[in-house]
Amino acid sequence: MLEVELKVRVPSLDSVRERLTSQNAVFTGKVHEHDIYYNAPHRDFGKTDEAIRVRYTDDHAVVTYKGPKLRKFGLKAREELNFAVESGTVFETMLLRLGFTKTTDVNKWRENYKLGTASICLDTVDELGTFAEIEVIVANETDDPSVQIDTIAKEIGADGEPILASYLELLLEKRALR
Repeated sequence: MLEVELKVRVPSLDSVRERLTSQNAVFTGKVHEHDIYYNAPHRDFGKTDEAIRVRYTDDHAVVTYKGPKLRKFGLKAREELNFAVESGTVFETMLLRLGFTKTTDVNKWRENYKLGTASICLDTVDELGTFAEIEVIVANETDDPSVQIDTIAKEIGADGEPILASYLELLLEKRALR
């Protein structure tokens, strides 16, 4: 499975939210996500463009491996593997014992919507601002969802310049400029 995503900065979530409602998007919930990223002892994820993340939400923790970004269809695409863990703190302790180092954490408040086969997220990210993401999962690298994503982006007013960097990369870049 491959996650193909359009991420754009939006000045306000209100207008996008209103347009989602007018398109009969299904609101599936709002959640605070606290993401903690780690770097491996045997290779630098900053150089290999990979990520290991422990995500905490209100009631559970999920570990994610993100493969290198593929520049497909003019959007960001990457392999993503997820699994729930009984205790995120125990998993983090295990990573530290194995020599992984904490890179940083990202806090965001996310509103989730479904529109057909697309997932749409309206994000407010600490230190970065507000964003809209449109994601479509495809079975393989030859399936091109870019027309579907572009159509949805125009319909909901989230058709700005695509941001190919992750929130982690944006945050690290911003902090480095201080």
